[in-house]
Amino acid sequence: MKVKFAALAIIGLAAIGAYSKLRAQPPADPQEAPSGSRSVWDGVFTEKQAKRGQPLFNQHCASCHGDALTGGDATPPLTGGDFLANWNGLTVGDLFERIRRTMPQNDPGRLSRQQDADVLAYILSVNEFPPGQAELPHDTQLLKQIRFEATKPDQSNKKE
Repeated sequence: MKVKFAALAIIGLAAIGAYSKLRAQPPADPQEAPSGSRSVWDGVFTEKQAKRGQPLFNQHCASCHGDALTGGDATPPLTGGDFLANWNGLTVGDLFERIRRTMPQNDPGRLSRQQDADVLAYILSVNEFPPGQAELPHDTQLLKQIRFEATKPDQSNKKE
């Protein structure tokens, strides 16, 4: 009897653990982001991190994207309406992966994940998204939980 009870208890705990792990995983599709997930308007980087990202941007990105992040002849802007519209509805993880895998154009993947996150924090700050208390992580799965929203959500409809 004790063995059956112990076996049932172990199976039950294993099932609870598996269910919890499944629920904790971020959604694969940004459109399926949980309603409680954050957006770029929630202060997802720090001012200090953005300041670390600026010299990295100047050194590795500005030659193509411009000092003011407005783009060039063959490179897209990293600020303004076109940039915001291009990434609206995706995740910060999507943008991070684009940077990580394809930039700098002359040597993709040259920067560390932390440096890429710092550059991304700088890009977000130039686009006037608010800084917060915690640094932007350099883990893609965590970044995929942060929605990129071009316009600030209406605060009047939020539940308190």
